[in-house]
Amino acid sequence: MWNQFFLLEEYTGTDTQYVGKLHTDQDKGDGNLKYILTGDGAGSLFVIDENTGDIHAAKKLDREEKSLYVLRAKAIDRKTGRQVEPESEFIIKIHDINDNEPKFTKDLYTASVPEMSGVGVIKTALPDMSRENREQYQVVIQAKDMGGQMGGLSGTTTVNITLTDVNNNPPRFPQSTYQFHSPESVPLGTPLGRIKANDPDVGENAEVEYSIAEGDGADMFDVITDKDTQEGIITVKQNLDFENKMLYTLKVDASNTHPDPRFLHLGPFKDTAVVKISVEDIDEPPVFSKVFYLIEVDEDVKEGSIIGQVTAYDPDAMNNLIKYSVDRHTDMDRIFSIHSENGSIFTLKPLDRESTPWHNITVTATEINNSKQSSHIPVFIRILDINDHAPELAMYYETFVCENAKPGQLIQTVSVMDKDDPPRGHKFFFEPVPEFPLNPNFTIVDNKDNTAGIMTRKDGYSRNKMSTYLLPILIFDNDYPIQSSTGTLTIRVCACDNQGNMQSCNAEALVLSAGLSTGALIAILLCVIILLVLVVLFAALKRQRKKEPLIISKDDVRDNIVTYNDEGGGEEDTQAFDIGTLRNPEAREDSKLRRDVMPETIFQIRRTVPLWENIDVQDFIHRRLKENDSDPSAPPYDSLATYAYEGNDSIADSLSSLESLTADCNQDYDYLSDWGPRFKKLADMYGGDDSDRD
Repeated sequence: MWNQFFLLEEYTGTDTQYVGKLHTDQDKGDGNLKYILTGDGAGSLFVIDENTGDIHAAKKLDREEKSLYVLRAKAIDRKTGRQVEPESEFIIKIHDINDNEPKFTKDLYTASVPEMSGVGVIKTALPDMSRENREQYQVVIQAKDMGGQMGGLSGTTTVNITLTDVNNNPPRFPQSTYQFHSPESVPLGTPLGRIKANDPDVGENAEVEYSIAEGDGADMFDVITDKDTQEGIITVKQNLDFENKMLYTLKVDASNTHPDPRFLHLGPFKDTAVVKISVEDIDEPPVFSKVFYLIEVDEDVKEGSIIGQVTAYDPDAMNNLIKYSVDRHTDMDRIFSIHSENGSIFTLKPLDRESTPWHNITVTATEINNSKQSSHIPVFIRILDINDHAPELAMYYETFVCENAKPGQLIQTVSVMDKDDPPRGHKFFFEPVPEFPLNPNFTIVDNKDNTAGIMTRKDGYSRNKMSTYLLPILIFDNDYPIQSSTGTLTIRVCACDNQGNMQSCNAEALVLSAGLSTGALIAILLCVIILLVLVVLFAALKRQRKKEPLIISKDDVRDNIVTYNDEGGGEEDTQAFDIGTLRNPEAREDSKLRRDVMPETIFQIRRTVPLWENIDVQDFIHRRLKENDSDPSAPPYDSLATYAYEGNDSIADSLSSLESLTADCNQDYDYLSDWGPRFKKLADMYGGDDSDRD
C-alpha cells in the first residue's frame, strides 16, 4: 500500500529531507530489482535510490509555489526489464509553515469619506469633522497573521483619506453694502457692477443664485448670476432718468441652489446685501412727443397754410429752448417749411395728389444752447384728393360704322379715366353736348357702369356723302365740385361685309359713265392745251427775269424777313446789306429804306465822302463797316411781330402759327375735332385727305 507522504516547506537542515521508501515483496535483497520514480518533480525535486527505494527531497520546497506533488513508482527486474509490480501512484503534500508576512494588494489606498459622516469601514475618530478645516488625511494600516500572537508576521499599507464636501455652509457677502454709479442714458441691459457672496463649499454645493428681494428700484434693475464666477451682475432693466430719480436702493439675496435637507437646522442658506445705485445726469437731446407724425392735408390748400405741428422738449433739468428745422435732404423741392420756435409745419408750394400723394420729410429738433444735441422725427404727409380733374375718354377709339348699318346697332363702347380718386369710387355720366342735344346720326346710351354705348340712329351711311362723323360726348362725374369735359369721337364710314366686318374705309372715286359725248371729250382736250400753254409762258417769263441785270433793276430784290425778338444778323444779314453795292460803286448814293420796320426815330441819312477812285476793295469794306457800326440809323433793325390770342375761356389756346410745322402737308389737324362743336367747320375743312377731296 502506498501512503501519502508529508514534507515541511523551507527545510533548512544540513541533510536532504527524507520523504519515504518504496519496497516490494518481490525484493529478495539480491539487487535484481530496480526502483523507478516518475511524476511531478521526479529526478529534480525528488530523487530515489533505485536499489533500496529510499526517496529524498533534493531541494527546499515552497508550499506557496506548489503544495501537492503526484508521483508514480514501479519496480522492474534488472535482467528481464519486466515489472514485478504494477505501477502505483502516491501523493506528497507540503506542510505549511509561517514563512510569509501579510501583504496588501496595493501599496497606497485612496479613500473618501463625507464630512460629518458616522460609522463606516473606515470611520472618523472625531465627531463632525469639517472639510473646510482639513481635507486630506494619511493613515498607515498594519495586518498581522497568527491572530497577532508572538511569532506571527505582519504587513502595512498607507491609506490617503479625503473628506468630501457636503452643503453645510451658506453663502455670505463679504460686505453689507455696495455702491454703483450709472449715467442716465445707458442702454437697457447694460451691466452696472458685480457682487459676490462667498461659500466655502465646493462644486454644486457652492453654486449661488442671486435675486432682488425688495427696494425702490426693484422694477428698474435686474440681477443676473454668472455661472462661471458665481457673481451677481446688476443690469439696467428700464430707462433711467436723473430728473425723475437720482438714487435707488436694492436688497439682493444670495442663496444656495442645492441645499441639503440634513443641514437646514444650521440656519437659512442665504445672505442679503444692500445695493445703492446713483444716477448721473448727462445732457440729453430733445425728445419728441411721438415716435412719428402723420398729417393729412387737402391738395387744394393754399400756399403758406399751416398743416400740422410737431412738439419736442428738453428732458434735462435746465429745460433748454429748442428750435425746429426741416431736413432738406428729405424735401429737395422745398415744398414744406416749419416755424423754428413752435414747430408749426406750413406749405411753400401748391400740392398735387395726382403727382405726389405722399411726402415723407424729416424734422430736426435742436437745443439752442448746444447744437450738438438734436433729434430727428419722421413726418408722413398724406395729400387728400380734391375733385380737380375732369373725366376724359380712356383712350383714342378707332370707331367705324358700316354703310349698310341698321338703326339701333352698337358700334362702340367707350370708357372713361379720371386722375382723381374719390373715397366712394368713380361714377361717370354720359350725355350729348347741349349745343347738339339731338344727333340725327348716332345716339349716346349711358350703361350706368361708367361706360357708354354709341348706337346708330338711321338706316345706312354713305362714304361719298360723308366719310367721317364727329360725335361730341359730354362726360361728368358725381363728386364735389362736379367736373366735366367734352370728348369727341371720330366715326369713319366704312364698307363692310354681311357679317359687319370692315373691308375698306377710303372714299371711292366717282365712276364715270361708260360713254362720253363728243362735246365732253373736246372740253377735256381744251383744258389740257390751256394748261400746257400756261406752263410754257411761266417758264419763259422766269428765264427772261434771270437775264435782267441786277444793277438796273428798279425793284428791291430783297425779301422781307420778320424776326421775333432776335438780334439782327449783322454783316451776315444779306437782306440788310445789299451786296450789289460792291458791284456798282456808282449806285452807292441811291440809299433805299428798309420795307419791314423802321426805327421810331428817323435819323437823317448821313452822306459819305466819295472814296471809290483808286481804292482797294478790302480797305473799302473795312471803312464801310466802320461807318455802319457807328451809324444808329443803319440796318438791321430789331423787330417783333405779335399775334392776338383766343380768349382765356377757349379750349383752343393760342392760334398763333409760331409753333406750326413748316409745310401744310406735314400738319396733322385731327386735334381740331377735340375742340368741340364750335370748331366743327374748321375741323371739316382741315379734317384730312378725304375731306379735302370732297
